[in-house]
Amino acid sequence: MIAVAHGSRDPRSAATISAVVADIAVRRPDLDVRPAFLDLNTPSVEQVVDAVAAQGHTDAVVVPLLLGSAFHARVDLPGLLATAGVRHPRLRLTQADVLGTDPRLVTALRDRIVAAGADPRDERTGIAVAAVGSSSAAANRRTTRIGDLLAAGTAWRTTVCFATTEPGPAEAVSSLRDRGCDRVLVAPWFLAPGLLTDRLRTAAADLRHAETIGAHPLLAEVALDRYAAAITPTLDLSA
Repeated sequence: MIAVAHGSRDPRSAATISAVVADIAVRRPDLDVRPAFLDLNTPSVEQVVDAVAAQGHTDAVVVPLLLGSAFHARVDLPGLLATAGVRHPRLRLTQADVLGTDPRLVTALRDRIVAAGADPRDERTGIAVAAVGSSSAAANRRTTRIGDLLAAGTAWRTTVCFATTEPGPAEAVSSLRDRGCDRVLVAPWFLAPGLLTDRLRTAAADLRHAETIGAHPLLAEVALDRYAAAITPTLDLSA
């Protein structure tokens, strides 16, 4: 299993991914679990695939530790794997699905919000869910579902904003205040801290901020489910 993360210049990001991979490895000691990064950190995807092939593996499942199905998941990573497949024709590489908006990750984010002091019973608490944002409008629309999923079973009012596109945090906070929320908390829909989460904290320095999902136990669970789905044969219902 090759767990592929985005990568960041911030060392907290790589440390978080290392913790996630360590958790996966503990849960599945039968698997050879390795981290890889698309950019800015090592080892790169190419380096890990080369090492796996050199050690004689014939199958590897690549699990993108990505929350969105945007450019990196749809174009960048498949291209890297196609090129690696040419170099290593005896190694079968299977790309699993992204982590996405899995309800368990929403639960993990809710846990981070509660840990930051938000009472799920307080209807005057507003949660501004801040995601990275994408050039893909469809990807952004999928991300906006997080707000409704997060609010389910709580009294919170939620809205979703983006760090790199509109609507931004200021608009989200204003919207929540207009809806009667006098306590607003920013919840980062990010796996790990980094430049963008720091920017969010600076932009809304007067608000409480939850921690990122990080090495929450449910993240390893979701990643292993993506691995399992990728190796499960698809039934031909037309036969």
